[in-house]
Amino acid sequence: MQHLKAIRFVSSFCILFSGAAMAQQPGSSLTLTIDTRKTYQTIDNFGASDAWAAQFAGNWPDAKKNEIADWLFSLDTTANGQPKGIGLSMWRFNLGAGSTQQGAASGIRDEWRRAESFLDSNGNYNWTRQAAQQWFLKAAQQRGVKSFLAFYNSPPVPYTKNGKAFAGVKGVSNIEPSKYEAFADYTVQSIKGLQRHAGIRFDYLSPINEPQWDWSDGGQEGCPYTNEEIAAVVKVLSAKMKKAGLSTKLLIAEAGHLKYLLKDDDKPGKGNQLADLFDPKSAHYVGGLPLVAPVIAGHSYFSTSPFATGVALRKELADKVAAVRGLTFWQSEYCILGDNDGEISGNRKDTGMRSALYVARTIHTDLAVANAAAWQWWLSISAYNYKDGLIYIDKNKTDGNYSDSKMLWALGNYSRFVRPGMQRVEASLPGAPATLLVSAYRKSKSNEVVVVLVNTGKEPQSIGVQAITGKASRPVKQVVAYTTSATEKLAPQRVVGSLTIQPETIVTLVSDLNL
Repeated sequence: MQHLKAIRFVSSFCILFSGAAMAQQPGSSLTLTIDTRKTYQTIDNFGASDAWAAQFAGNWPDAKKNEIADWLFSLDTTANGQPKGIGLSMWRFNLGAGSTQQGAASGIRDEWRRAESFLDSNGNYNWTRQAAQQWFLKAAQQRGVKSFLAFYNSPPVPYTKNGKAFAGVKGVSNIEPSKYEAFADYTVQSIKGLQRHAGIRFDYLSPINEPQWDWSDGGQEGCPYTNEEIAAVVKVLSAKMKKAGLSTKLLIAEAGHLKYLLKDDDKPGKGNQLADLFDPKSAHYVGGLPLVAPVIAGHSYFSTSPFATGVALRKELADKVAAVRGLTFWQSEYCILGDNDGEISGNRKDTGMRSALYVARTIHTDLAVANAAAWQWWLSISAYNYKDGLIYIDKNKTDGNYSDSKMLWALGNYSRFVRPGMQRVEASLPGAPATLLVSAYRKSKSNEVVVVLVNTGKEPQSIGVQAITGKASRPVKQVVAYTTSATEKLAPQRVVGSLTIQPETIVTLVSDLNL
């Protein structure tokens, strides 16, 4: 009996779908195969950041900011099963450098891209600062978010070379080594202060952001670093945080392009970060420090097109990360930027399905090819005319209009259903068109399997859920489909016998496999 029970959980299971696929002959069936024996990464989180608009949106009328928070964090449903939100499981808090207090003298032209710090001019801490951001911290916690990350774009201005939150010399770090300890002390006090005053314990601190870029144009807070400088900063932070009794882990290195995790390319001394920071033989090795998370983080900007090139880069990254014992990869920041080789432009906001499908394709590739254990978005709330927001608001500090986007709900097809601790399992669609993407995830010690299907094509994919086969055929107890399309936002539908995935549609299937 025990032997038979074990077989049931290691067998290969297939959900059979009937109906025509574009690459198949009429009358043939399309079969989705889920092999629960073949496992990949365990999911840590799906997240987004509060930069930059949350510092104002958190001051908006209660009804409006609460609906925004519901869209981002809620796992609740309406009476008919319609999800209220996308259930993010990680929230990123922008620890500002203090450019807001400097006003126009900060040199950052757009005040919405400035950020407060907790330091007063006399060196005292003022915990009423970043109050609107703290509102979103609490709103996330109240709606069930359990993982929080604080990040810097620049060290606070008292510790920078030029007294500003962006570099004075193109591509050169804006903090002197003599200020590393003061920077670390401020960080310790900020993490402790936010825990005392906002009730939030930060699981992670990301001290470095996109160190490869120059950060000298005053467009936002930012600071370049070489790998040697990153290692030096991280060593001081780790020592100070450990001495203070913090359990917060350090996340590095938030590379501005995935290629810099693997090679220097055009940024000597700032690339090849996987080897430089996580190879014990490297002079800049920090992977063994007690508070450094066993994670290498990078951003998927500028690496998604052409599609085949992006896939090849992610395969190489997955292989090299797998070669480092215990290390995982996080995709820690993305929105649609640049021209993407003509596939889609980041200019001009688009709240419809074209951008949503591009985002879904990127999420799929990062998870199913690069083996990302986390996937995080950039601006959760945007006031700009770019494809950078999940939610868009008027550029108004106290009130205004707001709207969701299909990019929000496309992310929700993953974030709401693929929960922390779930493990990606093998999923394939033999004979399916290349425009139909599939990945699958299984909840530990549970029969629940989540399948995300992204149909970027112009043809419907008609499928019928029939049975699960392993050593013997087993019925699917139930399947619920959640659809995001031009007219739907995670619309729920119980699947009985058949389901048609319409063109340019994202569908998440939540199944009890009755194993």
